[in-house]
Amino acid sequence: MMSVSRTFPRHLRLAVLVLGMAMTVAGPAAPAGEDAEAAWDALGQSGAVAIMRHALAPGIGDPAGFRIDDCSTQRTLDARGRAQARKIGAEMRARGVRFDRVLTSRWCRCRETARLMDVGPVEAFPVLDSFFADRRANGPRQTAALRDFLDDRPAGERILLVTHQVNITALTGRGVTSGEVVVLDPAAAAEGSVAGTIALGP
Repeated sequence: MMSVSRTFPRHLRLAVLVLGMAMTVAGPAAPAGEDAEAAWDALGQSGAVAIMRHALAPGIGDPAGFRIDDCSTQRTLDARGRAQARKIGAEMRARGVRFDRVLTSRWCRCRETARLMDVGPVEAFPVLDSFFADRRANGPRQTAALRDFLDDRPAGERILLVTHQVNITALTGRGVTSGEVVVLDPAAAAEGSVAGTIALGP
């Protein structure tokens, strides 16, 4: 944890400490759209793999009483988030990018993002579910399962994974913004090797 000088006003010390804790939890954030053209080039390759955070869904985590089978109990996309998902999908289609499989967390905000993008057939994949509320118990297991899946995927299959920030950080070691697409190196996807990122706002 960073040290904050007592010469700072108390409210500034608290703000810096909160920021430091947030950075520790989220991991290092990549600049928005880092190496975007490299990312688009990688998406054009056979066997392209992209992992993205769901589009804008205001809030953190999920409300008390969350149920996986009831979207009304969850944090979901707002109007800007739905517009963002459509925009990302439209840009992909305009560039000729489509996927053989679009795998998504069972959380409603991920499923809706994938559906609105319309870049391939969507199916739920529990390995991509959020482990925000229980990182220690579920995080390592899910990340290992995701790495195994990426290792064993059919050669040439083009895959988009729609998931949550914690899953992406665990695989790649970097933070992401809402709707950001991290394009992996097809030859080293299971290691979380990144070719580039694409970040489009709503």
